[in-house]
Amino acid sequence: MLETSARLLRLLSLLQAHRDWSGADLAERLGVTPRTVRRDVDKLRELGYPVNASPGTGGGYQLGAGAELPPLLLDDEEAVAVAVGLRTAAGHGIEGIGETSVRALAKLEQVLPSRLRRRVSALGAFTVPMLRGAETDTVDPALLTELAAACRDSERLRFSYRAHSGSDSRRTVEPHRLVCTEHRWYLVAWDLDREDWRTFRVDRITPTPPHGPRFTPRPPPAEDLAAYVSQGVSVSAYAARAVLLLKAPAEEAARHISPSAGVLEPVDERTCRLTAGAPNLEVLVIHVLLMGVDFEVVEPPELIDVMTRARDRLTRALPGS
Repeated sequence: MLETSARLLRLLSLLQAHRDWSGADLAERLGVTPRTVRRDVDKLRELGYPVNASPGTGGGYQLGAGAELPPLLLDDEEAVAVAVGLRTAAGHGIEGIGETSVRALAKLEQVLPSRLRRRVSALGAFTVPMLRGAETDTVDPALLTELAAACRDSERLRFSYRAHSGSDSRRTVEPHRLVCTEHRWYLVAWDLDREDWRTFRVDRITPTPPHGPRFTPRPPPAEDLAAYVSQGVSVSAYAARAVLLLKAPAEEAARHISPSAGVLEPVDERTCRLTAGAPNLEVLVIHVLLMGVDFEVVEPPELIDVMTRARDRLTRALPGS
């Protein structure tokens, strides 16, 4: 049986993960009796967490919205992890997150014990953020939390979606997960009208409440959703597509190639396959050369012609040529 303090944290985590829990389900997850669950719920309420209870057969416990934030208990490693996350939050494409994270970090450092304050201060003094060259569209944090809540509660979403061309369409979806990659946020959802999985850029979504009804979640489109989204945004979205055989193990190639640059698949211990996309083959050649990995072209054959022309152009540009 878990110690009381650890069990309270586990109970709180369960209540945050789902909207409704029956007392019997919580007791089974925690390995205690329903009576102990009721006592633990009362302790959470004393700590400031608004836990609501619904009587009856279909009743249960829900974590309500509180007027004030209750105390938060962190161990040493968790406190440092939060500090690291706050220092790097500005690069995640969320509107206003930079200033907000600085304020939160200042409050955290103020209450840290000296042994941790030194570690966090060193992190700030001896790290330099690399600012992205091109501005990307930021996402309203309120929109992110609204979408995340719909994923958590398995509620249908209705929204207006702006395509790359600028045209708008109405969508009704069953949301599954949010994925963050290369400073952009994406929603993976089942599109009810198109009867297929779709990936939506969150900064192009405008919700049109009310949401609902609730639905039974479907099996996800892939086990690795990060790779699924990367394939959608790095290959399918572009006019030109190529498959390359890289002369390096997949693990080594992944250190040189961003997930948004393409999809890596291991072939054997010494090689891997890269599927990549770009607006045209000329741009694709530039991206491939900058990867710093030897390769062979699998397809399309037209890519070899583009590479030959690029080689000739570079040769003519060399001194003495």
